Amino acid sequence: MKLVIAQMKHETNTYSPVPTPLARFAAAGATPPVGAAAVAAYRGTGSAIGAFIELAEQHGAEFVVPIAANAWPSGPVDDRAFDHIAQRICDAVAGGCDGVLLDLHGAMVTQSHEDGEGELLRRIRALAPSVPIAAAMDMHTNLYDAFAQRVQVIAGYQTYPHVDMHGTGLRAGRALLAQLQGRARPTMAWGRQPMLPHVMRQGSDDSPNRELQARCREMEAQGALCATVFVGFPNADIEYAGLSAVVVTDHNPALARRWCDELLELAWSQRAQFVYRIEPLADSMARARALADAKPPGSGPVVLLDHSDNCASGGTMDTMTVLGAILDAGLDDVAAFAVFDPQAVQQMIATGVGGSVTLSLGGKLDMPAIGLKGEPRTVSGTVRLICDGGFRNYGPMARGEYNDMGPTAVLDTGRVKIVVISNHVEPHDLAAFTAVGIAPERHRFVMLKSRIHWRAGLRSLAHAVVECAGTGVCTSDYAALAFQHVRRPIYPLDAL
Repeated sequence: MKLVIAQMKHETNTYSPVPTPLARFAAAGATPPVGAAAVAAYRGTGSAIGAFIELAEQHGAEFVVPIAANAWPSGPVDDRAFDHIAQRICDAVAGGCDGVLLDLHGAMVTQSHEDGEGELLRRIRALAPSVPIAAAMDMHTNLYDAFAQRVQVIAGYQTYPHVDMHGTGLRAGRALLAQLQGRARPTMAWGRQPMLPHVMRQGSDDSPNRELQARCREMEAQGALCATVFVGFPNADIEYAGLSAVVVTDHNPALARRWCDELLELAWSQRAQFVYRIEPLADSMARARALADAKPPGSGPVVLLDHSDNCASGGTMDTMTVLGAILDAGLDDVAAFAVFDPQAVQQMIATGVGGSVTLSLGGKLDMPAIGLKGEPRTVSGTVRLICDGGFRNYGPMARGEYNDMGPTAVLDTGRVKIVVISNHVEPHDLAAFTAVGIAPERHRFVMLKSRIHWRAGLRSLAHAVVECAGTGVCTSDYAALAFQHVRRPIYPLDAL
C-alpha cells in the first residue's frame, strides 16, 4: 500500500492586507519542508499530518510527503505559492499511489480561486480520477461542493481551540485505510445553512457549538465514520462562507443524509446564540480594573483579549487600540503579547538590552478593505530582552510544532511589558511566553491578541477574562465588513 501524505493549510481573511507568499508557509527557512524534512518536522506532533505519518508507519505502508505547507492566516494566497504547493502534491499523486491523505484547512482563498482546496482537488482528479482521498479539515472550513464531491472522507476538528488536530487526522486516516483494506465503503452527505456564526461565539466550550460537537461525537459512537459541523470562517467575503456539516457512514448514504440534516437543523435552531454582542472598550477597561482589584492575592491575571486583531484570523497584529487603552487607563503589571513590528524590533536591537528607547510602535499596516489607516503609538521604555523568537509548542494545541516569531524584543514601559515580534504568531501556548522570559501567571493583567485559541494553553492561568473590542480585520462587527460576494440572504446579515 502506497500513500501520498501532504499538508496545505491557510485560513484566508479576504479583508487582510497581510500578503501570503510561499515563504509564509515555511515555519523556518524560505520554503515549506518536503520529503524527509517534512516527515521530521511533523512526526510525533499533535497535528493531522503527524497522525497520518503515524498511521502509515503503524500499517507498514509506503508513503511520500511531497510538501508540508502551513501558514498563519492572512490575505489571499499568492497564485505562485498555491501553484507551487499544488504542483508538488499533484506530481506525487501522478507518480502512483493507492490513497491520498490531505491535511488541509478548508478556508483557503487564492488570488484566482475562492475555493483553494476545491481547485487542488480538481487538479488531483484530472490526474487520478478514482484514487481514494481523505481530508482532515479545520473547524473554520467554508465548504464548497467542488471540494466535497471529489473526496471520499472528510473529518473536521471538533474542538475550538483546536486541541484535536491529531485526533482528526486519526479519524480521517482510519476511515480511508479501512476503505483501502476492504473493511469499509465510505458514503458521505454534506450541506450548508445560510448563517455566518461570529467567531467569538464559536468556542466548543460554549453553547451552542458545545452541543453540536457533542452530537457529532455521539454519531461517531453510533457508527458514523466521521461526523463534522464546520462553523465556518466569516472574515472571508466569498459565496459559501458560513456553517456546514458533513457525515461519512459505512455504505449507508441514507443515514449519512439523515444525520447531516439533523446537524444542520440543530445549528439553525440555535442561530441567535451564534451572534456576538460587542462591549464598548471603555467599559471593558473599567471592568478589567474592577476584576483585578477584587481578585484574591495569588490568583491569576485578568486576561484582556484584543480579539479584533488576531493573526490566527488574518489580523495585522499591529493595531494599537486595545494596548493604547491599557496605557491610557494606567493599568499596571501588564504583559502584552504581541505587537508585530519588525522595524521597532530592529530599533530595540540597536539600542541593546538595558537601554532606553522611544518607539513609534505598531500601526505600520493600513487596512483599506475596512477603511482604516494604521495608527502607530509613541511608547517609551527599557529594552528587557532580545531573542531569536523560536520555540516549540508545549500543547495541548499543535503540540511539538515549531513557531518562529523572528527577531523578538521585550519593551518595559514600567507598567506594561510589550512583546514585539517580527513574524506573526498567535499566543495560544505557554511556550510563547517562556521564550521571552515572561511568566504570565505572575502578572496582574495579560493582554493577548487572540480570540479563542488562547484557551488551549493559557486559560487555566486566568482569574477572569475581558473581551476588548479593538480595531482590525478580525472584527466581530459585521457592519465594518463590506460583504459583496457572500450568498444572500444570510443570517445575521439578513433577518431570517
